[in-house]
Amino acid sequence: MAITSVGIGSGLEVDKIVTQLVELEKAPLKTLEAKAETITSKISTYAEIKSLTDTLNTAAAKLSRDSAWNGVNISASNSNVSGAMTGIAQPGSYSVQVKQLAQSQTSVIGNGASGVGFAKDAKVGAGTFTLTVGAKTFDVTLNGSDTLTTLATAINEKNSGVQATVITNADGTQRLMMRSKSTGTDAVFSVAATASDPGSILGNIGGATPGYYTVSQAAQNAKIELNGVEVESTSNTFTDALPGMSLTVSTVSTSPTLITVAADTKAMKEGIQAFVDAYNALNDKMSALTKYDAETGVKGLMQGDSTTVSIQNALRMLTMNVVKGGGAFTRLSDIGIQMEQGGNLSVNDTDLTKALTDVSSLKGLFATKTDSLGANGGIGVNFKSFTDGLLAYEGTLNAKTDSLESSLKRNGADQDKVNNRASTLESRLLAQYTALDVKMASLNALDAYVTQQVASWNKSTS
Repeated sequence: MAITSVGIGSGLEVDKIVTQLVELEKAPLKTLEAKAETITSKISTYAEIKSLTDTLNTAAAKLSRDSAWNGVNISASNSNVSGAMTGIAQPGSYSVQVKQLAQSQTSVIGNGASGVGFAKDAKVGAGTFTLTVGAKTFDVTLNGSDTLTTLATAINEKNSGVQATVITNADGTQRLMMRSKSTGTDAVFSVAATASDPGSILGNIGGATPGYYTVSQAAQNAKIELNGVEVESTSNTFTDALPGMSLTVSTVSTSPTLITVAADTKAMKEGIQAFVDAYNALNDKMSALTKYDAETGVKGLMQGDSTTVSIQNALRMLTMNVVKGGGAFTRLSDIGIQMEQGGNLSVNDTDLTKALTDVSSLKGLFATKTDSLGANGGIGVNFKSFTDGLLAYEGTLNAKTDSLESSLKRNGADQDKVNNRASTLESRLLAQYTALDVKMASLNALDAYVTQQVASWNKSTS
């Protein structure tokens, strides 16, 4: 009878023996798996550090730009005038009185014989209708079948800056209204006509017959008095009256409106606070990762990690930089920002509010550019430069992550080797014990045969 299960022939607990020997061969896996878990945690942690560094980089970059310190708030004492930033506006106050609003020209063709308009779909007559806008002329050739509607369509197709519309009265009569698309005297237009029939609508326009063509609203510029000086604009927005800002008027006023331009210190303060918050978030993270609790003996994940420790120390040193040539403020402590125990920054609101009265020096502290040697930059400039290096494609953070990922890959290869060795051992042991079972089964069969023969011999001789 064939042996179908290892151990039957020998009587040994082969499965248990093989399992124990294979598990002993796999013993290094526990250490490798624990190490892989630690490496994976570090990779995830460095992704968090990179994200926090990016936030700090963004906050520092904002403070390093001129735009962070050139912002202003524009307020008006009356709603009929509003201001908007267009560039770098200088703080100050301006008196604005609106004398006149800009308007576009509107002209009408259509007070013919009826005194109100022309009959619906009346023919305008054959000839040429000429529209002059500024120095440009636009000719429309008409035939005897053309109406006010086809004339309006032809005018609109010229893209002259004049919009033509047919207006229908309650009695069904029609007029052609033409309106400049732009306001101001630069958009003034006029019309002329030559006609084959002097008695036609076109002929009466060309003959300057009263009532056939009228200017119902003349084009005009907007006018204001800016600190007593008259200024005009073709629109109700004065884009060049003041450097760095525009003024928009909505109604004529009988008294001046006071426009006040003041530095946007609220936005500046928020920018500084965002920088401090971003720094503290990164410092807190690194402190938690590198600390050692003597009472519990618990180590932070990055405790003793030279890269993390060096980054944290470098960031702290940057907060202590002295900025030369930037103004009255040379260090963060001058504006109420101090380093606390543990490395975080705190902001004294009273001191910072006082510092915001000297925007020029505050800008110098953060936004002073580096010299030809790349040194002596402002706080924002230095932090941006340092974090740029950390975040670069081949920078410190990516290099550390790449190193960890390489370690994780090697760890996986080492685990595969252990598993392969264990698998090979298992196969070899099973083969050896199978051979042993076969041999033991054969010996057992021989023993039984010999015993039977001896018994038979003893019977025959008794």
